[in-house]
Amino acid sequence: MWSEADAICLGVDRGDRVVAAAFRRADPTGLVELGRRPLASGEVAAWVGRRESEAHAAGRHIRWVWSSTATWYPRLLDAGVRVERCTDLRLCRAILSSALDDALPPLPVWDAPHEEPAPAALFDVVPDGAARAEEIDETAAEYARQERVAVSSGLRLLLAAESAGSLAAAEMTSAGLPWNRGGHEQILVSELGERTAAGRPRLIEERAREVRAALDDETASLDSQPKLLRALHRAGVAAESTSKWELAEHDHPAIAPLLDYKRMMRLYTANGWGWLDEWVVDGRFRPTYVVGGVVTGRWASSGGGALQIPRLLRPAVRADPGWAIVDADVAQLEPRVLAAMAHDRAMAAAAAGRDLYDGVVSAGVAATRSEAKYAVLGALYGSTTGDAARLMPRLRRAFPRAVGLTDDAALAGERGERVSTMLGRTSPAPGPRWEAMQQRANASAADERSARSAARERGRFTRNFVVQGTAAEWALAWMADLRTRLAAFPPSEVPAPRSGPAFARRPHLAFFLHDEVIVHAPADQAEAAAEAVRESAARAGRLLFGEFPIDFPLDIRIGPSAAE
Repeated sequence: MWSEADAICLGVDRGDRVVAAAFRRADPTGLVELGRRPLASGEVAAWVGRRESEAHAAGRHIRWVWSSTATWYPRLLDAGVRVERCTDLRLCRAILSSALDDALPPLPVWDAPHEEPAPAALFDVVPDGAARAEEIDETAAEYARQERVAVSSGLRLLLAAESAGSLAAAEMTSAGLPWNRGGHEQILVSELGERTAAGRPRLIEERAREVRAALDDETASLDSQPKLLRALHRAGVAAESTSKWELAEHDHPAIAPLLDYKRMMRLYTANGWGWLDEWVVDGRFRPTYVVGGVVTGRWASSGGGALQIPRLLRPAVRADPGWAIVDADVAQLEPRVLAAMAHDRAMAAAAAGRDLYDGVVSAGVAATRSEAKYAVLGALYGSTTGDAARLMPRLRRAFPRAVGLTDDAALAGERGERVSTMLGRTSPAPGPRWEAMQQRANASAADERSARSAARERGRFTRNFVVQGTAAEWALAWMADLRTRLAAFPPSEVPAPRSGPAFARRPHLAFFLHDEVIVHAPADQAEAAAEAVRESAARAGRLLFGEFPIDFPLDIRIGPSAAE
């Protein structure tokens, strides 16, 4: 039975025992159940590992189907079991429900906000609040429902990529990003000063005293925006906000130390000693990634600020002895994706083998790289002022297909329509408030202005949605292919035990940030891992855009830390 299975669902029975159900695909959207087997809690990981190994040895691929990768996969990884493919039913349902409207019936068990059970409970006791979604009958039924409605090739590819992303996210949390606590503390002391008995570091306290002295107000509150604004106004600084951009426009002795104080406080509160104590354990930073956490499909993070690590702290990302950091990011990902989506060969030529913004300068759109960047980002984000607006007519003449694609997406949004990414992730419909504003547009001049403003705002959102969402799909394809390539590397004789049993002897993904990946690799395999990163980027481009001539050049750095 198991040797014939294309997919295996994991769920629980009414006695909270884990049950595996085997399925064979009868046709592109039909499934035949082959049988079921209950599993004792202590045998789940080993049983899954055997099925995965048997399929690999036979040249076959098993797809594990479960309610949520974040619920089921971590305990497998803790036992050293890695799987190649899965279907995350919750993530896939969110995509299908948005893209296909009423194709899936509303079901509270699947549509309600999901909270993962504590990892210690997995395979032993399924909490009452989560049990119904984990029941094997409901899991199998939801799998069948999704298989019936996901008929387009683009959507099926997106569902596979999203599920592969969920595996990568769990694996990166399990392996962790190598983090040197001592190096981090040295950076904090250098930037903020030593910690004091009062709590805050010495240099922060010194800078606070300088600001208050310059304001001639020893009691000024520097951490409350309303109180700080009042103190600035009393000192003659007519600022309307405390943003660094506005403060920098004012000439007053308090401004320079205040900007420095705000910079230091950001570091202290976001990534100071408290962050270290909470998030760096046993030499690893293990954030919780939220796959598809942004409406465009971009990832978010749940705690730890994984997607906001300042470059200042990159030296603290340090490989284990005998290992190396392979850090790769792609240049101008979204503009390149735009060129490929629009089949704009002129824009693709501007990007071929060089910095895209330099190519825009060569095309005569702008005089400098900075101007070119403003122009392209204006097309992506709908900027209507400054250099972006001034250069837009030239950009439109030079790259009509690319700019036309974003213009069309913006107009669709202004009309209240929905737009989709390359593979079919669909933007949300405008809400009731937006609809009501449009209906009141003719009631008065003020209502008309409000309606137009809301329409333009939605147009800016949909303009960027199609490109940012497709760029997120490219990144998913990049990671999905890369994790498979890295898993095929021979085991190293130099272990990295803090990476856990699943990744202690092979190069593996350790970090992801939109257009950047970090691989932790044995030093003697680092160059090969870097080549795998390049090959995966090229394959992701072909998977989404076929033979369209667009390249995705990578800046790859190999060294003992992310800063070297």
